[in-house]
Amino acid sequence: MYQYEENGQYFVSCQPLPLTAAESAQGQPIFLFRRPPESGRAAFSATALSQLTAAKEDVSWLDSRRVAVTQAPPIETAEWLTGGLRAVNDFNLTIGRTEIAGLIGPNGAGKTTVFNLLTKVYQPTRGTILLDGRDTHGMDTIHVNRAGIARTFQNIRLFSNLSVEDNVKVAMDTQMHYSMWSGIFRLPSFRREEKIVRDRAMELLSLFDMQHLASARAGSLPYGAQRRLEIVRALATNPSLLLLDEPAAGMNPSETAELMENIVKIRDTFQIAVMLIEHDMSLVMGICEGICVLNFGQVIAKGTAEEIQSNPAVIEAYLGKQKEA
Repeated sequence: MYQYEENGQYFVSCQPLPLTAAESAQGQPIFLFRRPPESGRAAFSATALSQLTAAKEDVSWLDSRRVAVTQAPPIETAEWLTGGLRAVNDFNLTIGRTEIAGLIGPNGAGKTTVFNLLTKVYQPTRGTILLDGRDTHGMDTIHVNRAGIARTFQNIRLFSNLSVEDNVKVAMDTQMHYSMWSGIFRLPSFRREEKIVRDRAMELLSLFDMQHLASARAGSLPYGAQRRLEIVRALATNPSLLLLDEPAAGMNPSETAELMENIVKIRDTFQIAVMLIEHDMSLVMGICEGICVLNFGQVIAKGTAEEIQSNPAVIEAYLGKQKEA
């Protein structure tokens, strides 16, 4: 058996010459897989493995912990499986231009993984992600943000040693237009752009009544205020879709109620779509117009708050199945 590498993909063949993917599609006995960068498993089709065995090839080098047998055709780019698991499978969701949507599910259901796929922290193995009709295939995290998707994180990721104002301004780097020399010598064009960005930062901070904290160090803020600052920084990139990962985490009931009002205000003011992951069901049911429920990486329900609350599959996912007598 022979192994070859071509454009980051690894080919296993019974032929002594490296065949291209095009040649393999013409019926040559070649089996394509992709080795994961650090963890996960290479995926072979069941047909491919059976053909290797029938050819009396030595397959002992295939570590069973790193090889997944699939039911896919033999000539297929294998899926990259995190830790050997398919974290999100057959996820399908459409969000309206100004919709507030909720993504809920038990811990480990794959919710944050969906956000990571949307923002290209992970590249999807297969499928299409469209933003306003535009395919985001091939984009990285920077380009997908510039295309209009911004997010906050489950674990706060601020520049803790920078000021509150600078944390917001750093997200507006693509909105400042002046030359290197203008910046070095502090020319009028530089000062003009700086004023525009500063005014914009203060305007966004005022949404959460944080303008008086502009000069404070971000890392010195209370936990709830840091959460709000992350939302402000995401808004500073001018998104058309804002992804909020557990925005109410660490907030008391009065802060959560204020957050609900602010999310609606953000949608109405900027006319953008908002999608949030949240475990606080009062927040989700109170403001989300559409809700998608994940369990073990699969969508088990979609609908309005009323439909989700009475859905048997959702109740079972959260509370378990009642044992029959």
